[in-house]
Amino acid sequence: MTHSELPGREALASRAVPSMVFSTGSASSMTPPPPQEIPRDASTGAQKRFTVRGNAVITGGAGTLGLHACAALLEHGLDGLMIFDADPTHAQAQIDDLRSKFPSATINAMKVDVTDEVAVDAAMAETVTQLGSIDALFCFVGIVGCVESLAMPIAQWRKILDVNTTGSFICAQAAARQMVARGNGGSITFIASISGHRVNYPQPQVAYNVSKAAVLMLKSCLAAEWARYGIRTNSISPGYMDTILNEGEGIAEHRRVWAERNPTGRMGAPSELTGAVVLLASEASSYINGTDIVVDGGGVVL
Repeated sequence: MTHSELPGREALASRAVPSMVFSTGSASSMTPPPPQEIPRDASTGAQKRFTVRGNAVITGGAGTLGLHACAALLEHGLDGLMIFDADPTHAQAQIDDLRSKFPSATINAMKVDVTDEVAVDAAMAETVTQLGSIDALFCFVGIVGCVESLAMPIAQWRKILDVNTTGSFICAQAAARQMVARGNGGSITFIASISGHRVNYPQPQVAYNVSKAAVLMLKSCLAAEWARYGIRTNSISPGYMDTILNEGEGIAEHRRVWAERNPTGRMGAPSELTGAVVLLASEASSYINGTDIVVDGGGVVL
């Protein structure tokens, strides 16, 4: 121990540590119980249960999984959509198609680096200017690297955690600040992974697995802290999904192994993730907070 370290260590004895504050759940709180009456018209009640209201930000929304989520949310009544992506122009045709299919919704896109907190704050503020509010956030942005851990460059390790974990927190914090300022609560959903629950096989991808395990804990911590503001924080853990990221002859053997080790016998289709997306953005999930929904065909049970 050096002399220069002493002031910092001594200061620990006089520090003031903040404490979490939970909601009371009362009618005047941000987490009141919903009305309990059963609608007379069954079809109306069923439709209302999974209606999505307000506006959503989808990070990585120009990717395959993100675009399917965007379409599903719009189908269920989303009023406004803002897509954050490193390059939304590569999906311009699909975004234009969404505008054509949902002419009553406002659908916009911005180029955003989720690891840049200044840029993310500005983008969230601009979203509120354009749409009026942020009621839901879905964080689809993520990168992966498959490399033996003994050979992994530390720069690659840092990059993966910076995008997948820190980027998720940056976006959640910026969106939550807008939600708190408006005072109407909201929903935040991280896209975690089965990679956060178990070691992948046969490919080595330690940094990705660690980053997604951290996202699962991030979800739990924010769920505890932000519930009093009426913000529900959850996550979805997809299994191996049949997207362009998992195509190519170079991983054909891996695809075979993934299918054989899954009780369902195959990879997931992007549309099979949308049920969980709609659920967590709708009124049907009003008492779902701090939960991870695994969508993997049963692979995680093995």
